Amino acid sequence: METNSVSKLFVFLCMAIFMCCEMTQCTVTYDKKAIVINGQRRVLISGSIHYPRSTPEMWEDLIQKAKDGGLDVIDTYVFWNAHEPSPGNYNFEGRYDLVRFIKTVKKVGLYANLRIGPYVCAEWNFGGFPVWLKYVPGISFRTDNKPFKMAMHGFTQKIVQMMKSENLFASQGGPIILSQVENEYGSESKALGDAGQNYLKWAAKMAVGLDTGVPWVMCKQDDAPDPVINTCNGFYCDAFSPNKPYKPKMWTEAWTGWFTEFGGAIYQRPVQDLAFAVARFIQSGGTFFNYYMYHGGTNFGRTAGGPFITTSYDYDAPIDEYGLIRQPKYGHLKELHRAIKLCEQALVSSDPTVTSLGAYEQAYVFSTGKGNCAAFLLNYNTRSASRVTFGNRHYNLPPWSISILPDCKHVVFNTAKVGVQTSKMQMMASNSELLSWETYDEDISSLEVRPTVTANGLLEQINVTRDSSDYLWYITSVDISPSESFLRGGQKPSLTVQSTGHAVHVFINGQLAGSAYGTRGNRRFTFNGPVNLHAGNNKIALLSIAVGLPNVGLHFETWNTGILGPVSLHGLNQGKRDLSWQKWSYQVGLKGEAMNLVSPAGVSSVDWRGSFAAQRQQPLTWYKAHFNSPDGSDPLALDMGSMGKGQVWVNGKSIGRYWLAYAKGNCNSCSYSGTYRSPKCQLGCGQPTQQWYHVPRAWLKPTRNLLVVFEELGGDISKVSLVKRSVSSVCADMSEYHPMIDTWHTESHRKSEEPNRPKVHLHCSPGQSISTIKFASFGTPLGTCGSFQKGSCHSSNSQAIVEKKCIGQERCSVSVANGNFGSDPCPDVLKRLSVEALCSPTDTSTTQPHSRR
Repeated sequence: METNSVSKLFVFLCMAIFMCCEMTQCTVTYDKKAIVINGQRRVLISGSIHYPRSTPEMWEDLIQKAKDGGLDVIDTYVFWNAHEPSPGNYNFEGRYDLVRFIKTVKKVGLYANLRIGPYVCAEWNFGGFPVWLKYVPGISFRTDNKPFKMAMHGFTQKIVQMMKSENLFASQGGPIILSQVENEYGSESKALGDAGQNYLKWAAKMAVGLDTGVPWVMCKQDDAPDPVINTCNGFYCDAFSPNKPYKPKMWTEAWTGWFTEFGGAIYQRPVQDLAFAVARFIQSGGTFFNYYMYHGGTNFGRTAGGPFITTSYDYDAPIDEYGLIRQPKYGHLKELHRAIKLCEQALVSSDPTVTSLGAYEQAYVFSTGKGNCAAFLLNYNTRSASRVTFGNRHYNLPPWSISILPDCKHVVFNTAKVGVQTSKMQMMASNSELLSWETYDEDISSLEVRPTVTANGLLEQINVTRDSSDYLWYITSVDISPSESFLRGGQKPSLTVQSTGHAVHVFINGQLAGSAYGTRGNRRFTFNGPVNLHAGNNKIALLSIAVGLPNVGLHFETWNTGILGPVSLHGLNQGKRDLSWQKWSYQVGLKGEAMNLVSPAGVSSVDWRGSFAAQRQQPLTWYKAHFNSPDGSDPLALDMGSMGKGQVWVNGKSIGRYWLAYAKGNCNSCSYSGTYRSPKCQLGCGQPTQQWYHVPRAWLKPTRNLLVVFEELGGDISKVSLVKRSVSSVCADMSEYHPMIDTWHTESHRKSEEPNRPKVHLHCSPGQSISTIKFASFGTPLGTCGSFQKGSCHSSNSQAIVEKKCIGQERCSVSVANGNFGSDPCPDVLKRLSVEALCSPTDTSTTQPHSRR
């Protein structure tokens, strides 16, 4: 039987198994090679999509795109603090409807990996723990501590029982084939010694005892107790081995990019390196890998952790924050997945034989002895391409790449050769105007009238707020003698405020004197600046701001936030005056928060001032406006580039924190080759880390949508606008002998007709069409997308041929072949076709049928 026929039969059997699982119970086990579903070993490709970071209306589209991209499994954490905001009071509504999310995974036809934790890290506020948990008497997180274990068991059991009651585990006919307990605990268990080991064993025993009928995993836990599978997280996991020879090699977090922090650059991971990392893992015997993230989404509300994590959690994922496909990352990985699946039977049935092909080159061969053979040809060299001989054939390997041969003969994919298009995105003006800005000033004068608490000395912020608000006022007063020399023309006194995090605005007698901030790497900071004091009583009001609670670190629940001092005045006649231990009043949150100004009901509880007042740029100001929902279906965002720092709400729902902090970093050129680490490929230096903030269309009404902004520092509200996100241009660049799976199918069947030729595929967004071919050259073009140039060899009719096939189409295909361009412009030279096209909104009156060439 031919290899291709066997592969098709194997794929058919796998599909039959999945259909069986949808209708009846499935058995899910594991052995040394793979996860085993109904007796069949599987190579499983997974992607993380966190349900609270998008809206329920987005879920099916996101999961369908994941399936179309070649995924088998959707992975998600479970977020304890979202589901149990206070002890015994649960929330599984809206974005937190976990059952609906898992049922949507099943509806689309994928499996699920439910990572219950319940510690999640995930750059999520407090690592997913509810803040009230910190105040349980005698508690200590993630160690052999009875109060913690009792709470953790209660929540884990709650989630498992919820899934069971809906028949969502695979053992019940549901999609959940794996679950995770704890999360990246390895380093902490070592630091905690016996207490860590005891807790680890307890957690594993507790989870297994819940009898889900599916395997449990622990990530980054080399000593995970049986039968729990230990798994790897990281940029690369090919060197990882499970702790027992009868466990499969699994990669629960293949990092597709990296998170961003306010004031930091944007991190990108080249898809060539990500594909290389995945292929390395597969060739070394791995059979389960999960992209973290496949869709990152948005940290709506105050869910971002860190601190200082941005509202955007885009993560350079294959599906971007707004739910749009990111090319070429999505498409290149899709082709990788197709190539891996062609090798599946050989991968799960044999161990690799490794052969050296040169100083940097190796062959990994999987052979079943029954005619099934798959090979991975590796070039580790970061600078030089290699020509190797394997199986009496010659193969060219680009630097830092792997070629996949599903029949040990024909290359169908190379990790460094990207054949799919590159899409460039843009933010375009929408047809929706923000109408009639009005303002309301946060009242500072009444702070001492309504204190939450008073105390002698400085209090830790979260102990006072219990994280009910980002904001805590520290208020005191100081008497200044008329004899002070600075009142007679001397140098102004200065105020020093030492804070444990994360930001502070200093007000003296109601006027902003200055601000200071920490960073994610160093939350602690000191404000030091001159202050305007007058003779008599002066009010000092310090607005301390949390920018997300810590989500990682040994016993981070004990870390301090807020102003713990010292707070002192300098430059008085007496020298230094320490204010730290005098009487302080504390006010939790803002007056506008207490009045719920962000909601359609609460917004009418105060008198707002008209548009003239909105032109003033001053701190601690509330703004409101109304707008109608823009036409179309493009994702929407608010452009906050004219503002400072604050929060924003639409129809009472929090879009999240905004902050126009400018990015610092090292934004030099980026090469895909060589080991990737997060500082390697940075973008956006000198620009705001985040300027646009996702507004889900599901949150909008057709008309009269309420937008409320709270600005801490002062900004130009008139320049805030609602924009649409769409594709602006697309590029493709492909050689005439680009490896193709379709070509391999033809050759493996030994058909006599001309093999399929590579094609350049261009695709604008729905509702758009290709309006202009900005560049087209068949020959030896130079450069990359956005900077293509003609090379020494160029077919003169390249532009005309591409325009004829593509102008006016939403998508088109152009064959990379001499015959398509009339003649060979340079015989005996390897040629390529490079194209850049502009996308514009479709004129429905002139729309033509899609090109099928």
